[in-house]
Amino acid sequence: MGNTMTTLEAGGCANCNRAIAGTDQKFCPACGQSTPVHRIDWHFLGHELEHSVLHMDRGLFYSLKQLMLRPGRFMRDYIEGRRGNQAKPLLLLMIMSAVVVVLTKYLEGTGVLDSAVAAGIAGAREASAGARVDPALAAKTSRMAADLMNQYFAAFTLLLLPLEAAAFRLAFHRVGNLNYPEWLVITALLTVQCFVFWAVLVALHRWIPQPVAWAVLLSMAYAVFSLVQFFQGYPRWKSVLRTLLGLAIFMVMSAMVSQAVAMLLVISMPA
Repeated sequence: MGNTMTTLEAGGCANCNRAIAGTDQKFCPACGQSTPVHRIDWHFLGHELEHSVLHMDRGLFYSLKQLMLRPGRFMRDYIEGRRGNQAKPLLLLMIMSAVVVVLTKYLEGTGVLDSAVAAGIAGAREASAGARVDPALAAKTSRMAADLMNQYFAAFTLLLLPLEAAAFRLAFHRVGNLNYPEWLVITALLTVQCFVFWAVLVALHRWIPQPVAWAVLLSMAYAVFSLVQFFQGYPRWKSVLRTLLGLAIFMVMSAMVSQAVAMLLVISMPA
């Protein structure tokens, strides 16, 4: 504490001891440390909370607001390097996935994918009847897959991102000159939009049944709107068709992944 106070009084950076040019210098040019350094107290914690999370010019709420109100422009700003006031896409994705899981657990009392899997189990039983597969085995496999995805929901979401990015890059081939990592960022933000709809609909689940299904439909429609806005200047009807093509490719890919998981579970089950 004594050394820190001496450094501050000497007008140097508390982190690296570099001399500070003046009181108007907010950050050390050598290490990026804030200057001057303030003691951690209740005022400091409140200030940090405001500026890191709640500040409307920067942080999570600002980024979510911009992503939902002007999604295509928000994505374009991030891709083109205007990122100073924006939260990172993966941070938004992880936070919103956690919000969805918590709201679903405490408001609906179920796992985040339970309602979707219930419909899948019913479909599996119908399909198994025609395919001569034990209905009980099909239902058990679907239930095991649901439990696995509920337990590792964030990891499962990240697993699907490369597939979605590949689907959209294929659908928008030679449009916008975007590389694969840039599509990863865009698809992460599209997934955040889905989680925002999902969280709101879960909160309204008493009045809106099947929130997962509605969230998926709304997010698909909003993806079309977002990418039409993102590719401003490109014919809108082409953006719509390419977005729908990308979504269709992604749905096929994700269905294949789900089937592969189910097959692995069947193989791993004891005879």
